[in-house]
Amino acid sequence: MFKNINLLVTFECAARHKSYSRAAQELCISQAAVSQQMRQLENLLNTSLFVRKGKQMLLSQSGKTLFEHAQHGLTILNSGVNQLREERIEGELTITSTQAFIALWLMPRLQSFTELYPDIQINVSSSASFVDLKQHHIDLAIRFGANVEQHTPSNFNCDYFGESGVYPICSSQLAQQLTSQSPEALLNQKLVTLETPGPYDWPTWFQSAGVLSVNDYKQWTKVNSTDIALSAVCSGHGVTLAVPYLCQHQLDSGELSIPFDLPHPNTVKRYFVYDPTSPRVARLRVFTDWLKSEMAA
Repeated sequence: MFKNINLLVTFECAARHKSYSRAAQELCISQAAVSQQMRQLENLLNTSLFVRKGKQMLLSQSGKTLFEHAQHGLTILNSGVNQLREERIEGELTITSTQAFIALWLMPRLQSFTELYPDIQINVSSSASFVDLKQHHIDLAIRFGANVEQHTPSNFNCDYFGESGVYPICSSQLAQQLTSQSPEALLNQKLVTLETPGPYDWPTWFQSAGVLSVNDYKQWTKVNSTDIALSAVCSGHGVTLAVPYLCQHQLDSGELSIPFDLPHPNTVKRYFVYDPTSPRVARLRVFTDWLKSEMAA
């Protein structure tokens, strides 16, 4: 029986990151300690586990075999430990999502969660990119889009929980001016777009609406987050594309309107991404159940 589990834990981390330095950051030890432990493991197994290629640490064939079994074994071990631990619901939960979702949807509703579960402390951070959850000590990522699954590590859960259409949204005053006009009328307005809109871009929406002259359009206002875009249109500055749930309060109050009931051909899919072996899974499920209930309402 292999007796030094710490070596396997360090190996799994280094192999997953393909980097001794990133493994050191996650494990809170020095890079030299990671390197020393890997030499010790290779000596014990009498085989090379890594091959250096430039700045990358790639797995040898032996390393690939050990990595597969180490991940499987550590997952089983973590699961067993968590069951024995009988985790209580009380404690912290660290969440990440986009700036727009956190600012416009989550934070205005978080007090209702706190009132229901006062013993769960929610820590929130925003990120537009697919951050490494283990390295940043994050329990749950709420992610959106068409490529979330392909960016999720194989040892993490990626739970789909619905999708939403993307619509043109503007102030109600501007929407009244557009009444009875065709979608092409939007080309006479300022169009607010993300700097990197991905699949939810204006040209694709116009094409779907049967408008073909968008290539000559020059009045773009580019921003780096949907909350900024919605702030702009709330003040009367043009039209943006967004999912309605981010501004449902303003739509219900009449501050904002959807001038054309024509959804973008690409919907926004929603996912929860998390480590299924996390000791915080119980409180994580409490939070995700609450969030899904709030979205359904």
